[in-house]
Amino acid sequence: MTTQSALAGKKIVLGVSGSIAAYKAADLVRLCTKAGAEVKVVMTQGASEFITPLTMQTLSGSPVAMTLLDADEEAAMGHIKLARWADWILIAPASANTIASLAQGKAQDLLSALCLATTAPIGLAPAMNNKMWSNKATQVNLAIMAERGIHILGPDSGDQACGEQGEGRLLEPERIVAELSHLVLPPKLAGKRLVITAGPTYEPIDPVRFIGNRSSGKMGFAIASAAAQAGAEVILVAGPVHLPTPSGVERIDIETAQQMYDAIEKIDHMDIFVGCAAVADYRPLDYQSHKLKKTTEKQRVITLTENNDIIGAVAERKQKPFMLGFAAETENIADYAKEKMARKKLDMVAANQVGKGLGFSVDTNTLQLFWPQGGTILPQALKSHLARDLMRHIIERYDAKNST
Repeated sequence: MTTQSALAGKKIVLGVSGSIAAYKAADLVRLCTKAGAEVKVVMTQGASEFITPLTMQTLSGSPVAMTLLDADEEAAMGHIKLARWADWILIAPASANTIASLAQGKAQDLLSALCLATTAPIGLAPAMNNKMWSNKATQVNLAIMAERGIHILGPDSGDQACGEQGEGRLLEPERIVAELSHLVLPPKLAGKRLVITAGPTYEPIDPVRFIGNRSSGKMGFAIASAAAQAGAEVILVAGPVHLPTPSGVERIDIETAQQMYDAIEKIDHMDIFVGCAAVADYRPLDYQSHKLKKTTEKQRVITLTENNDIIGAVAERKQKPFMLGFAAETENIADYAKEKMARKKLDMVAANQVGKGLGFSVDTNTLQLFWPQGGTILPQALKSHLARDLMRHIIERYDAKNST
């Protein structure tokens, strides 16, 4: 993947914190812009002691944002607007103090508030004295950042401004751009519509009770975000979950399987369909308009009826999209996944084990991917990371299908 193809058209917020390495941020702006990205710079007060905002403004072509309490900017909620604008936030150099603030969830300046307010992925390129880098507090803060899905770029080892040698030196700008390019999805789905279902469905028994499942929607929302990063027009049909809508994604909220089915039917065209939702196979046959009262009977029978097959209906479309389905299994994962792929007429299936701390509600997952000609395993990682790896496979298989 070339730098140009990865960063072209991407909107990058470059955060510059107080470090002698801040002078290298000027080269970062130049390289990112040369690669086709649009860059806006946010500087901390400390950063402005090492390099002037005027330099960064001249190189980026946009005003530099510095103050959280700027009356003109915040009248329009400037930090929120910037958080929504960004495809990526890259903090380089990231000082020990900035990393500590982010780890603690502080919003003490514009840069930290921006990171709290965004749904865009974040990359940190640390730069500090080698003793500060190796300090246990810094390493704990970095571990917290990594656990939250923030990408750590570097640091390098070598001569430092303090005259010492060791780890903590900022990666050279060329390496930072190369590593960011590897993380960023190329806009290969530009002009394509991707529809994805996510989360559970709730099938009401009465106004109080329902039949549901443990799906959190985290994997589906991560895939929707990755698809948007790849340039697709994304429509996310989401069951009842409490997750923020990913940047650049159109969201349709539903509650029941029938509502999800109806929402999908109303979408007139799709190039790619991802069935990630844990849709209830059955619903109560008779909905009770009033709350069911407890009786003296030890048992209560609720008759269930089958829900419409959403994936099956999409597969029968005259213009059938490329289709990826999910298979959440507790045993015989590969066998059941391959059987589902054949039965549902899928182009790909992503299978994962649930239960025992895996699958639902947690932030990490492992996926086994299968397609008619082969398959691969995506090892355990944060769902946001898995989603980007999965999107690369979707793009590859989609291109292969449509080039024959």
